[in-house]
Amino acid sequence: MGHEIEQARENSPVVSAVVAGAARGDPASRLRESFRSELVKKEEDVVDAGWAGGIPAQYGVAPRIRVGRNKWFNLLWLVPIGLLLLIVGIAVAKGLRELPGVQEFIAKYPGTSPLPATAPVGLPAWIGWQHFLNMFLMVFIMRSGLTIIADHPRFYWTRHSTPGKDWFRVQKPIPHDPLYTAKADSITLPNGVGLPGQRHSIGLARWWHLGVDSLWLLNGAVFFVLLFATGQWMRLVPMGWDVFPNSVSVGIQYLSLDWPVDNGWVNYNSLQVVAYFITVFIAAPAALVTGLGMSPALSTKFRRISSVFSIQLARSLHFLVFCWFVLFIVVHVTLVLTTGALANLNHMYASQDSSASWLGFWIFAGSMVVLIAAWVAATPVTYKYPRKVQRISYALIGPVQRLFEHVDSKPGQYTEKDISPYFWHNGYYPATDEYKELRAGNFSNYTLRVNGLVEDPVELTLEQIRALPYHEQITQHFCIQGWSGVAKWGGVSMQTIVDLVKPSPEAKWVVFYSFAEGPDSGIYYDAQPIEQMGYHLTMLAYDMNGEELPYGHGAPLRLRNEVQLGFKMVKWIKGVEFVAHFDEVGGGQGGYNNDHEFFGYSQSI
Repeated sequence: MGHEIEQARENSPVVSAVVAGAARGDPASRLRESFRSELVKKEEDVVDAGWAGGIPAQYGVAPRIRVGRNKWFNLLWLVPIGLLLLIVGIAVAKGLRELPGVQEFIAKYPGTSPLPATAPVGLPAWIGWQHFLNMFLMVFIMRSGLTIIADHPRFYWTRHSTPGKDWFRVQKPIPHDPLYTAKADSITLPNGVGLPGQRHSIGLARWWHLGVDSLWLLNGAVFFVLLFATGQWMRLVPMGWDVFPNSVSVGIQYLSLDWPVDNGWVNYNSLQVVAYFITVFIAAPAALVTGLGMSPALSTKFRRISSVFSIQLARSLHFLVFCWFVLFIVVHVTLVLTTGALANLNHMYASQDSSASWLGFWIFAGSMVVLIAAWVAATPVTYKYPRKVQRISYALIGPVQRLFEHVDSKPGQYTEKDISPYFWHNGYYPATDEYKELRAGNFSNYTLRVNGLVEDPVELTLEQIRALPYHEQITQHFCIQGWSGVAKWGGVSMQTIVDLVKPSPEAKWVVFYSFAEGPDSGIYYDAQPIEQMGYHLTMLAYDMNGEELPYGHGAPLRLRNEVQLGFKMVKWIKGVEFVAHFDEVGGGQGGYNNDHEFFGYSQSI
């Protein structure tokens, strides 16, 4: 049973008169006055030392995984442990090779399963091109993915991002500070590792990640079509149960350093087949599905799926898919170069079966030059031309993203038992004298100004806002950094505000202004499409979890729009303005983070 309810308090003529009085009580000039003068109008066009208000570099810790309730295992120990296990494994494998039973097993299962008579022989040129393009695109996807992880360097299995309940982290435990923010928890990556790498550059990292993802998926679609059209799929799909004993045989042969005798031009050994099958038919689709599982628009649309497949489960599985790709690449490259490099490179790059020709090697070397040059140039180019990176990436991912921009979320997915025990704070807290005085007086003198392209601009006190029909909902919050949480919000529906002020037909966007300043000075703001103001779960909240909205979460008033990411849900609201388009406000990009940190005006994925 859902807890999102609309409780219509008695909207008596007295309340109507109070609201009307609010509209008439101030001079018309004040009611029409915009907060735009408090914005920083310049949009950022470079990433320099003053990025995000000069946010200092902050480095995390070695990767750690939870063992039991309170113990953490430093994954760097896997290096010496792995080396020791490898040495032991080689010794054991060499010993096993001397046993008659194992020799008979290897003779029966030499390592390669037979293919159907119709299976193609050799590797066509398109596989070489696909191989290079896949490798090239994966570099940018993985590097930008690391920067995204660095913005919230913790992973959870449940939808609640509760500190101390994470299963993996590359950051210290959070300090005992009730106002500690998720942004303060972000870490820096070296420029040559992350893309771009600088702390809290997630806006640009997401453009790289999503933009290149679209190219990678297109390349993958072409690969699948050609794979099945040419019959090459038979080389990647296990054709019988004997693939498993053959894989064990190959593993023993590899570990004993006595390589299996096979010919990849004709047929891959069984261990290769299993690895390729997992990568192509399981890991690649899983990367897409788990990525979409983190979309706020899709999660609120497909509630039955997201109730089980939560954002944090999707994020953790997405990370494990990333780990698989890293492991696969390391092992794959190692074996290519150690089990007959010239022959393998000729197969992959020159489409010829030769162990004497150097053609494949030189093509491979040229591709490495291109890859390394792109790797080195990516971060400095991003810092110098960030807005171009954003525009190119939006041209790639925008058509897909726009499919989800008009998805209206529905009530009833969560109940009070789903409320998160911890809800992260975020953003820059308001520090002006005006806000401090209002807070000290428990917001008794607070007024919300709603104006712009409307027939009836108003200024409403908190008491008048509370007198409007009450709206309550329990919903999940999605932060662009990756954390999430469920809370119960109480307040007034934005549709009620819209009905009150009567926007003109020219009004297409609604701008929310905050008391808080952004890191580059000027007040924080964000623009939302007017159609989303009519969504059932778009509201101005003044209660949280049955109590007055806390200071750290946006008191006295904050926005909730459940099809958007958290940075768009403005806190500490002091004004709402209806406008024709956001390009006339601030830096013209649709919000403070859009102007200064290259976020998108809509981030439905």
